[in-house]
Amino acid sequence: MCLASTFFTTIDWCVLAGYFVVILATGVFFWRRNSSSDDFTAGGRSLPGWLCGMSIFATYLSSISYLALPGKAFVDNWNSFMFSLALPPAAWIAVRYFLPMYRASGEVSAYSLLEKRFGLWARIFASCFYLLFQVARIGVVMYLMALPMSVLFGWDIRTLIVITGVIVTAYAFVGGIVAVIWADAIQAFVLLAGALLALVIILLDMPEGIGQVFEVANRDDKFSLGSSSLTNVAESTIWVVFAYGLFENLKNFGIDQSYVQRYIASSSDREAAKSVWLGALLYIPVSAMFFFIGTSLYAYYECHPEDMQEVRMVVARQQLMQQGVDDQSDGYADRLQTLAGKLEPKQLGDRVFPHFIASHLPTGIRGLLIAAIFAAAMSTVSTSLNSSATLVMSDFYVRLLRPESTDKNRVSVLRSSTLAWGIFGTIVALLLVRLTDSALDIWWTLSGVLGAAIVGLFLMGVTAPKLRERSAVMILCLAVVLIVWMTFSITNHWPAALEPIASPFHTYLVIVVGPTMMMLLGMLFSRRGDGT
Repeated sequence: MCLASTFFTTIDWCVLAGYFVVILATGVFFWRRNSSSDDFTAGGRSLPGWLCGMSIFATYLSSISYLALPGKAFVDNWNSFMFSLALPPAAWIAVRYFLPMYRASGEVSAYSLLEKRFGLWARIFASCFYLLFQVARIGVVMYLMALPMSVLFGWDIRTLIVITGVIVTAYAFVGGIVAVIWADAIQAFVLLAGALLALVIILLDMPEGIGQVFEVANRDDKFSLGSSSLTNVAESTIWVVFAYGLFENLKNFGIDQSYVQRYIASSSDREAAKSVWLGALLYIPVSAMFFFIGTSLYAYYECHPEDMQEVRMVVARQQLMQQGVDDQSDGYADRLQTLAGKLEPKQLGDRVFPHFIASHLPTGIRGLLIAAIFAAAMSTVSTSLNSSATLVMSDFYVRLLRPESTDKNRVSVLRSSTLAWGIFGTIVALLLVRLTDSALDIWWTLSGVLGAAIVGLFLMGVTAPKLRERSAVMILCLAVVLIVWMTFSITNHWPAALEPIASPFHTYLVIVVGPTMMMLLGMLFSRRGDGT
């Protein structure tokens, strides 16, 4: 039986519906403020830093993070918090080196700098990957948001995906980046309020008080950050996760089109820098709060084993749904019980927080928390839509097809691209309904391969000013080979006969080793007179 019929009340529905109305109204409000392509993509370059910073923060905290961070702490420990601690140095590098370049270029595309440095091929390479990645990202975010909601509340997953896709595409379509940024800021406050309320309720519901959380967590080493070994690069040690976080965050703050547009939309260089620091520094305590929510949930479910069994049943129903097994089929109950008994703890983590929301939060607050999960998804999707439309207009339509196009033509391309990417992303989410987690893992693996190469291109451009185009192409090809080797020899996709030459590194280090090699080779070629 789904939990919605028992717990989700009219007041919860009103809270959820009110949230959607406010978000749509935000898009409509800014409809008349998008009379030009610059308004649609850069907000007239007049927005305050605090607003862009809240938008960056909301984009960073996707629905995946909203559920995955508590889930990670529930199953394991605080090892992944080292990712958050890597934010300040990544933000400093972005503010010191990347942000001034983007602001000075006058371009709205992050990848126009690659063309100036290495040629048109580099710009198109980066833009094509980004657009493909965003289609998949939109689909995955909406799918992973809708999946636990459908299982817990009995809502049709396809309906959830379509409704979310329509609403987020609508306000991105009519309001442009200003509507997206303001909606993100609103959603950031919803995210924070919902998480704080959930944490307070968890702690107040502990049978022996708040101290019991620390007692249980200390007993099972749940606050551990992991091993501090400097030589073990095959495990997720403190330093491996920190290195991964540094390069992954540098990818976000340094080269991601959606973040770059926030810099450009800011009213000044100082306000742009403020947006980076606000988004980065706010995420650290908030991510710590989500990890503590996960730790608190671990202690809570230790004290309530009957609730843990409910979570097992929820995950089992979800997996059977993914396999296409109907709940009316013969032997469904037996299969459900058998599968629930075989589930490992790591398969349960991401579903514990939604289960607690559905079954233990008071009326009204439950609706707010569900709105927060939708907010986390919608802030990420809306950002992806606007940044993708911007690249279609700037890097393909204007750069390759119609350089002399009118501003009216460009606005039309922006709106039609927003609509197209919203449709494409929603279709991907619908297709994922019948796929398994392994298909998603394969996609993230492939995206990491190309993402690492783009980070390397930017680092070469900054650190090797004399590097020639043909040398950059050669280094990129070598790096892609290295990255593919590391990626597939670490995962389960490596042939058994090739095990002796498998990579000794943890999968997190793919985005570290590849770009670092590109940067070092670029500096070497440059110093040897490659550019003379």
